Amino acid sequence: MIANKSKIKCGGVLISVLIILTFFVIPALSADIYVYRDSQGILHFTNAPTSLKFKSYMRESGPNTVTILPDVSFDDVIAEAAVKNDLSFYLIKALIHVESYFNPYAVSKKGALGLMQIMPQNLETLNVDHPFDPRENVMGGASYLKNMLKRFDGKLELALAAYNAGPTVVEKYSAVPPFRETQEYVQRVLKQFKQYKDI
Repeated sequence: MIANKSKIKCGGVLISVLIILTFFVIPALSADIYVYRDSQGILHFTNAPTSLKFKSYMRESGPNTVTILPDVSFDDVIAEAAVKNDLSFYLIKALIHVESYFNPYAVSKKGALGLMQIMPQNLETLNVDHPFDPRENVMGGASYLKNMLKRFDGKLELALAAYNAGPTVVEKYSAVPPFRETQEYVQRVLKQFKQYKDI
């Protein structure tokens, strides 16, 4: 029994040491965090990226301070598409953020492709021959978004809902469809749009 008590005591000391290490040593070892969204829509985080699919997500900027970074990898293409289609740069960027988290190779469960998750049946209409080419994809996606805004008289929420669920569904309800996925999607894009404008 004494031996057993002795082991329990040692275990308690060991646990105490681990707790101390967790609070004081591990933060000192923290580093930048990277993320990418896979074809299933799952986000993967790491501090040691193993491929170019990972994008900067958080940067350690001082003791106990972390900064969430906006991805700037495709800003030139986004700016070009914004000017060409008379759209807000931040709106396109917000949509890409929500659609693919800036992964040009993203493929959704429904088959949507690339940065702006263009459906295969829309590629030809949008003059997109290479959906994983960032410039072609963003130009095509921005053109589609512009068309949705025109179709719904500039009403952004309806245009975003149409981008997600399709225009005929939005026209059927004359509103954002009563689908949880679409309603959450619209709010996520609008929230991200505001955050980018406020940076």
